[in-house]
Amino acid sequence: MVNRKILLIDDDIIFFQTLSIYMRPTCYEILYAQNGKEGLTKAEEEPPDLVLLDVMMPGMSGWDVCKILRENSKIPIIMLTAKSEETDVLRGFQLGVDDYVIKPFSFAELEARIQAVLSRAKDWKPAGSALTREGISINFERKKVMVDGKNVELTPTEFKLLETLARHANRTIPVSRLLTEVWGPFYEGEDQHVKQIIWSLRKKIETDPDDPKHLITRRGYGYRFE
Repeated sequence: MVNRKILLIDDDIIFFQTLSIYMRPTCYEILYAQNGKEGLTKAEEEPPDLVLLDVMMPGMSGWDVCKILRENSKIPIIMLTAKSEETDVLRGFQLGVDDYVIKPFSFAELEARIQAVLSRAKDWKPAGSALTREGISINFERKKVMVDGKNVELTPTEFKLLETLARHANRTIPVSRLLTEVWGPFYEGEDQHVKQIIWSLRKKIETDPDDPKHLITRRGYGYRFE
């Protein structure tokens, strides 16, 4: 089995060493960068399958690194943060983060989240190839979205959530089901994930995100694509 490359960008070298020991029996190879600048260089020279990115680092913060990575790549990103306030979570999703893990966390939890994010990012080919609705075109096989003829860049998580809703167009899908189908069973009860990615998608595909025509909320239940 070919090892998946995980790039850890974190100034805590002890964390890197212990994570490497934990991951040794798995199919993951842990690459390491001790600061943001080094991490960006390594991500360009040896593109990983996923980035683990600490928020609080001296010099260039994790937010800054994430923004630059997102401008140049769709690589999945998991933020490692001690902050759990909604504003910090929202900021991460705004920048295109695929997931976040609040410190302290167990290596077992981190590994499960890595598996879930990589699963969302890998290619999958459901029945049918495309869907078009009032200016929005979704090519499922090519993972391509166009709005009014212009290409829209989505993260793997954003695309999978949009595809899940589009596959059941005009039907309201419960938040619990979206969490299971898009994120996996490990995310049960983490409704905020769905809320934030829906918000991010609206910013990208809706003419007026505050008055959406395609991603509709049924309060207290779920969302539907029209």
